[in-house]
Amino acid sequence: MISKSFNLFKISLALLLFFFASGFTVIGHRGDPINAPEETFESFNKAFSEGADYVELDLHVSKDNVLVVSHDRDLQRVTGTSEIVSEHNFSDIATLHQKNGESMHSLNQVFEHYKNNPKAKFLIETKKTKKGNPQNMEALLKQVIDEYGMQDRVMFHSFSTKSLENESELMPTIPRIFIAGTTKRINFDILQYVTGVNLSSNIVTPQIIDTMHFMGKSVYVWDEMNESPKKWNTLINMPIDGVVTNYPATGNEYRQLKDQAKSEALNQNVYYMSSQAEPIYENPYRLIKTNKVVEPLAGYHITNIIKFDGEKYVQLGENEFANATGFNSEYALRDLRQYFGAKAIFRNQQPNNFLYGEPNDPNTVINRLEPNQPEQIITIEKIGTQTWLKLKDGWINAHNVLIQLNPDNYLGNESEKSYYDLPQGQRIKNIDLLQNLSLTRPSTDQSLENTDLIKNFNNIYVDFSFNHDNDSINKI
Repeated sequence: MISKSFNLFKISLALLLFFFASGFTVIGHRGDPINAPEETFESFNKAFSEGADYVELDLHVSKDNVLVVSHDRDLQRVTGTSEIVSEHNFSDIATLHQKNGESMHSLNQVFEHYKNNPKAKFLIETKKTKKGNPQNMEALLKQVIDEYGMQDRVMFHSFSTKSLENESELMPTIPRIFIAGTTKRINFDILQYVTGVNLSSNIVTPQIIDTMHFMGKSVYVWDEMNESPKKWNTLINMPIDGVVTNYPATGNEYRQLKDQAKSEALNQNVYYMSSQAEPIYENPYRLIKTNKVVEPLAGYHITNIIKFDGEKYVQLGENEFANATGFNSEYALRDLRQYFGAKAIFRNQQPNNFLYGEPNDPNTVINRLEPNQPEQIITIEKIGTQTWLKLKDGWINAHNVLIQLNPDNYLGNESEKSYYDLPQGQRIKNIDLLQNLSLTRPSTDQSLENTDLIKNFNNIYVDFSFNHDNDSINKI
């Protein structure tokens, strides 16, 4: 019998593998429709030059069974002539031109045009009626793909479940993606013959993505024609497999930013040990501030650590990230509160007074702490067994300074009280006794007892022979 813990391990491993998968696929929706007429060679070329991995195109079937590249069945919008694709032979359709002068294309013509460019790949959407017409579309599609050997350079997506089912039977090795305008349309019957889903950015969530990934299905996201940078700022935080976008250059830009980052999944409660409130950002790649800040001594739950552009960020929520400096495990809170609100001072007897630009990085020495001049501790960070303190001019190892405890309340903490609340073995030893004289007060639980000099014990043999006449023991 398989244990629950083993099943949980499999789930965690699956999610972790998806999280660490690098980047995502960028698909130009109808090419680059903002900068060129949609689904023309010009539009496709622009999308590829801007970094798109695929371009998306739509298919209808002409009267003489030719696959015509067009989003609309009525060509009025793109050619200015109202012609229904299924009512005309392709020879007639080919006489119609789009705004840039290109004629309407067949799928054969598109494949012929790009056959010698292996980087040109296509996401093909089959346009069918609710009754599944035209019935022969998938067979025609297989014929053209086989003719040009495009099996490894195409994917399918469609709103038509019947079309996807046909494609799974005719071309089972080619990825098939179900376009779902609502999650209510996704069910186990559909998931049996598709390899992924394509969801609107208005309904996709990390939880949906995790569920689909656990079931072995990829998740692509599409957006309406009114895409905005703000949507990208939140979309980029999700572990999507691909995006179908009207702005392939923007998609590629965010993909490159995400590829440059290193991510580590984490599940930990932490406390922010700094007196400086820090902004919370929508993502680590474009530091756009939210209306929230990280509060001193506040507790948070972090799920990921992102390393990007020389900085580390913690993920605090679905679209909430903060610089990782000053976050410490909940288990270190009691020990570190002794430092919070206290001051650090160098009394010359410590090993050194170097200040560093980064904690625990010996290559970033930037200054020295002046002797006998106490400075407020701004931020505390524990790295391994070492505690680092940020002062106004840099970081210093707590081992190299003495600490002046603060008896007063500082942002909700009293460092002196925090010190006494700990058992003696857990209290810091580097107290500045010149300032904290109270710590030297004598204990009240000690008593004096009479003792006998050791040389008066004549009943035991003790050798008190010394070479030096002035040795004090002989004076007793």
